[in-house]
Amino acid sequence: MLRQMVEINSFTANAKGIIALADLTANVFSHLGFHAEYVPSANPEYGVHLVMKRAGTGDQKLAFVSHLDTVYPVEDEIHNNFHWREVGDRIYGPGTVDIKGGTAMIYMILEAIREFQPEVFEATNWYVLLNASEETMTKDFGEVAISRLPGDTLACLIFEGGIVRNGGAKLVTNRKGMAVYRVTTEGKSAHAGSSHPQGANAIAQMAHVVLAIEGMTDYEKNLTFNVGTISGGTVTNRVPHTAEIRVEMRAFETEVFDAGLAGMFALAERSDVASKDGYPCKVNVELLSRTEPWNPNPGSEMLLKVWQEAGEAIGIKVGREIRGGLSDGNLLWHTFPTVDALGPDGGNAHSSERSADGSKDQEYVTVSSFVPKAWVNTVAVLKLLA
Repeated sequence: MLRQMVEINSFTANAKGIIALADLTANVFSHLGFHAEYVPSANPEYGVHLVMKRAGTGDQKLAFVSHLDTVYPVEDEIHNNFHWREVGDRIYGPGTVDIKGGTAMIYMILEAIREFQPEVFEATNWYVLLNASEETMTKDFGEVAISRLPGDTLACLIFEGGIVRNGGAKLVTNRKGMAVYRVTTEGKSAHAGSSHPQGANAIAQMAHVVLAIEGMTDYEKNLTFNVGTISGGTVTNRVPHTAEIRVEMRAFETEVFDAGLAGMFALAERSDVASKDGYPCKVNVELLSRTEPWNPNPGSEMLLKVWQEAGEAIGIKVGREIRGGLSDGNLLWHTFPTVDALGPDGGNAHSSERSADGSKDQEYVTVSSFVPKAWVNTVAVLKLLA
């Protein structure tokens, strides 16, 4: 099943690939009695969100969450010869750990409960939800999930890859939030030779802005800013009148996150560069997207305790991990108890390059991590339902 999933290119913007993977996944889970609903993405260039449900005879509801998309375009996979490849305990390939291995893990858990605890399997209302565009963190999946899950759903369990090593495992209980900005500077164009004093260089102004943004990074507060792209000007014999950057900001704590937002918007008040006759450069800050931090909370703590008790019962020590990357957990923890990193172990997520000296390597999942993680997950799910 996992190999079939990995061999389907499901880059976020490959809508046909997303739909093909949704078809395969819906078919596989139909053998467990699930019925599928396809929900179009808010962005028409993306594929469909997949919502699967198996109605039970009882009142309890539990949701498993994964996603369909990966970060690899078809051309990337071809260029880097990146495909299913088994080497020892590793399986390399696009999405093996992020997150198709997690989808396989969900199937393993449900199949185990059906086999060994059939009464629980039949009584529970099971939901499996897969986001079409998690890698771009569009928010419509959160709205889809919340609208389709009953308010008394016990938990949302997120199956991003997780550490399973040396007889232990780690779950994620909170993650950073992220804000993405477009910052533009406006200056005054002029002939770079004969009228240079009359120009106000927008790129020079942007240089001041970039340094100010980089200066706002505070590692002690886990607040980071990344100026990811920059562009400006048209030709070298003209004083540039426009420039633009894209910026990403991340923070764990809501208070720090909000202070970062305020710092970014304050940049619009500065003007460091002006023409000889006094024309000032202007700065504009636009917030393109905002995903709140997944803060420490009682629901996630409760689930971590359940998993720790399950691990103790079978000899697997379960610990905590916090991550700077985002997941669907950021969209759901406000509404339902949520825990993450329930998938198998692996490495090099989002990496497709490979070098002979080993300095670059591709995404992989660890085969030996599947059964221990499925075991502790299954025991924990049964404890939660009990």
